[in-house]
Formats: sequence, structure tokens, C-alpha cells
Amino acid sequence: MTRELTVLLQHLSAERQHVLAAVDGLSEEEMVRVVAPSGWSMAQLLNHLTYDDEIFWGAAVAAGDEEAIGLLRDGWQVPVTSGTEVVERYRHWVGRVDAVLAEADLDAPPRWWPPKDVFPFPPFQDTRHCVLRLLVETATHAGHLDLAREAIDGRQHLVVG
Repeated sequence: MTRELTVLLQHLSAERQHVLAAVDGLSEEEMVRVVAPSGWSMAQLLNHLTYDDEIFWGAAVAAGDEEAIGLLRDGWQVPVTSGTEVVERYRHWVGRVDAVLAEADLDAPPRWWPPKDVFPFPPFQDTRHCVLRLLVETATHAGHLDLAREAIDGRQHLVVG
């Protein structure tokens, strides 16, 4: 593993832990309660992170994982059965993606890219872009989860007085 990959994966791991800390200790009711004006719940945001980021960018695009490609769907639309299940699914895919990315060649092209009629954007030139996209998405949504958590029970993450 190169130094660059090590640093990227360390940052990604920290942001994933931030995501999990934001939902830690919430009840089932709190996980599925709508917390944003756009209508999403904590559980729905975790579905988005799982399907649209871990499965899409990490497993499908970067790794070409056939199971992941078969699971692709709009994460916002995946039904929430329980908050516990959503967290377990997120942890499962984080583990799978970690294993793949630990062996990644950042300079190699992605192993898969969706058809233009499904994803009409030009392919990334290398796997590095996939890892960076996954990191940015995870960090961005960790912040969203922080705001939602504060609205639920007042808990704040890393607030400087």
C-alpha cells in the first residue's frame, strides 16, 4: 500500500467512524423520523451512503464487484426496514470496500463504469478519483448527520466553544 493510499484510507475511515458516531445510541423511532425539510431520515441517509457511495464508488466502480453492480439502485429510495439493519448493512459494505481499496492501484482506471444511459458522466481517469469521491461524500454527509442528530437530541460533534 502506498503512502498516498494509506493516508486517503485513514481519512476515509475517520469519516466513516464520524458517520457511525452520529447515529450511535439512537432509537429505532429516531433513526426513521424525518429530520430534514427534504424529507429524509437518518436511516435513509445511511442507505444513501451505503448504496450510492460504498457500493457504487467503492465496490462497483473502483473494484468492478459483480454483486455490487447487481445491487445498484438509488439509495434514497431503498426502503428502510429498521435502523439497526441499515447500520449493519453500512458496516458490511464499509468492510467489503476497505478490503478492496487496501489492494487498489490509485493510478489504474476504474474496473467498471456504468452505461451512459444510466450515468451520463465521463468516466474517471483513475481509481484515485473514486476514492476521493467516496471520501468527499462520506465527509459531507457526516456533517448532515451531525445537524440532524443535534435536531433530534441536542448532541453536537466537535463543537469548539
